[in-house]
Amino acid sequence: MPAVNAVLHSDHRRPIRELPDELVSQIAAGEVVERPASVVRELVDNALDAGAAQVAVRLLAGGVRLVSVEDDGGGIPREELPVALRRHATSKIGSLADLESVGTMGFRGEALAAIASVSELALLSRRAGEANGWLLDARSGELRPAARATGTTVEVKELFFSTPARRKFLKTDATELAHCIEAVRRHALARPDVGFAVWHEGKLVEQWRPGTREQRLADVLGEDFLEQSVAVDYAAGPIRISGRAGIPDAARSRADQQYAWVNGRYVRDKVLTHAARSAYEDVLHGHRQPVYALYVEIDPTRVDVNVHPTKIEVRFRDSREVHQAVRRAVEAALAAPRAGQAAATADGPTEPSSAAAPAFSEDRPPAGPPAWAQPRFDFSAPPGHRVADLSALWAPRTAPAPSPGAPASAAGLEPVADAARHLAAGDEAGDWPLGRAVAQLQGIYILAENRQGLVIVDMHAAHERIVYERLKAQMDDGEGTALASQPLLIPATFAATPQEVATAESAAAALQVLGLEITPFSAKTLAVRAVPTTLAHGDPVELARSVLAELAQHDASTVVQRARNELLATMACHGAVRANRRLTLEEMNALLRQMEATERSDQCNHGRPTWRQLSLRELDALFLRGR
Repeated sequence: MPAVNAVLHSDHRRPIRELPDELVSQIAAGEVVERPASVVRELVDNALDAGAAQVAVRLLAGGVRLVSVEDDGGGIPREELPVALRRHATSKIGSLADLESVGTMGFRGEALAAIASVSELALLSRRAGEANGWLLDARSGELRPAARATGTTVEVKELFFSTPARRKFLKTDATELAHCIEAVRRHALARPDVGFAVWHEGKLVEQWRPGTREQRLADVLGEDFLEQSVAVDYAAGPIRISGRAGIPDAARSRADQQYAWVNGRYVRDKVLTHAARSAYEDVLHGHRQPVYALYVEIDPTRVDVNVHPTKIEVRFRDSREVHQAVRRAVEAALAAPRAGQAAATADGPTEPSSAAAPAFSEDRPPAGPPAWAQPRFDFSAPPGHRVADLSALWAPRTAPAPSPGAPASAAGLEPVADAARHLAAGDEAGDWPLGRAVAQLQGIYILAENRQGLVIVDMHAAHERIVYERLKAQMDDGEGTALASQPLLIPATFAATPQEVATAESAAAALQVLGLEITPFSAKTLAVRAVPTTLAHGDPVELARSVLAELAQHDASTVVQRARNELLATMACHGAVRANRRLTLEEMNALLRQMEATERSDQCNHGRPTWRQLSLRELDALFLRGR
């Protein structure tokens, strides 16, 4: 938030003063000092609010013996230094209106007072234009001149010296140091325009110079994160989402690389976490956790940061609006197939070329073969399920109709004359991101050659994703189509909470689309009268409770979409080409071209990868060439 921070150290800065009692009563106050990392977080917050361009953190014994934070911000006037150490004294808010639209990192005015109560704190600051700085000892109250450049230094020594019981709960120095570094990392990722340095026991352990956001992400999270993620840039009304989302292949077993910021403030919020996770729903395998760094920009009046003393939790005025925006932002970023990008960078950066571009876009129809089609497969829907004629799904909407009298292929597939013509004309393998098919292995894998080397494709997984995305597009085109439901002979009743009753009444339309009929049976009882046909043999009460719980917390469209997608994924799995199905080269190439034109084609419906690239360098290493 550079614009806000700049105001704080300008000539028109608001003076530090104690807040009135009526405003203090509105603040979620509490203990802010839990460990050295808490001190680091609060002091770096203040440095950034003061407009610092460089922040240095110096630690001894993991921060227990010393935490020193130096900045080159606007500084604090001499007469305000004693006031700064009083509880609920701040320059960042002055009224309830300011509290409801906080744009700074800190605002409660209690951090310095809380830290001074459990440590030996010294505050040294100098304003621009003053002859010297002023040093304030928090314990004695002594104020004396001291040498310093413009800015502020806060030294915190012997943390918890006056409360030895609290000190016993601290971990080892190495553990506390790791927590301190993590606190600075979160600030560094939020403010790439500011330089940060962390010193421990006189040694520089971390340093991040000012730069672009992309460079800061690479410096802090590693080059691998940048290489294995896609850019996110999405705007919806008053909300803008940016950052990077890791590709499904980069998912981890733990959720330890999931970062989210709201207006520059690092937060751990259930709405954001659930929204991001739901965007990865049908591209992640098993219980893997995605990695991401997402920056949410929203009007400060639409988010409440005055929720928890640590300021790490927030509350949105319209959580469903934020949930939907984050989910759509990540989904849009992950949708584009990465075949072209991977092909262009497999052996390192190359010059941009048409070969690296996706084979399909909304404005340009595919230049290669027509559809991958399997008209002989039966894709009939469950009884009573209303779905349009599915045979149209196997061809892209822009595919030309086959010419009269065209010979049918041996496998019962439409001929792919265009592909054969392109390949016969001598097109090089590199002209397509996924290359040119050369063979089929064990009736399971397609082997293709491109400019980088060898591409191996799991044909069932790839075709499953293609069919699945076509089915989803067909369902989206037929808006308002409800899932087939089956009435229960005897309604299943259950004791419901007031929230469940209210949700059942307010979300009746969404429940109907899901194939569920839940009506009030009495003031405190709900009755399940119909369930989706595909779930007729399940527990209707458990189903109703889980759906109502999610409808109460999240966007109803998410629940509806998930239920539809599970049904369509099952249909696509049964409809995709099976193993041991012999394909001609033309049919293999048709499948490769469809992969390049299909969203999320890098993973199947279950999150497994659909293709892998082996570069010439990797193949040479297998045979020790060049050694």
